[in-house]
Amino acid sequence: MTGVRFENGKRVIRGWNAVFKALSAEPRRQLVVSLLDSPADESVPLPESAVNPNVPPDPDDLRRELFHCHLPLLADMEFVEWHSEPFVASRGPRFDEVAVVFDVLQAEATDIPDSLVFGCQRLKRERELQSGD
Repeated sequence: MTGVRFENGKRVIRGWNAVFKALSAEPRRQLVVSLLDSPADESVPLPESAVNPNVPPDPDDLRRELFHCHLPLLADMEFVEWHSEPFVASRGPRFDEVAVVFDVLQAEATDIPDSLVFGCQRLKRERELQSGD
């Protein structure tokens, strides 16, 4: 019994480590949000779906970073699938593991510190809806 709990514990730790690593960069977070906003069976165009509208990056730099860093990482973890021609991404088989983080954050937007809400259009809008402003 202890061996099963130990292995389950290790599996859960690996899962959470993967989720937080996947969400540790802004383009990856923006891509997950874009996929959440799209129908589950549709892809989203890149690089525009990985852009934070408040801080638009250089499109050529972002395209390169997506191609060589962000998309391979997300695909290796099975959170997204992507293609280079056309340059698009879609939900992977484990997408729900990263999506749930945003679902919970939105549901609790009124409890999130202001320093993490102001400047984030999505959370600010959700907070306003929840508080009736």
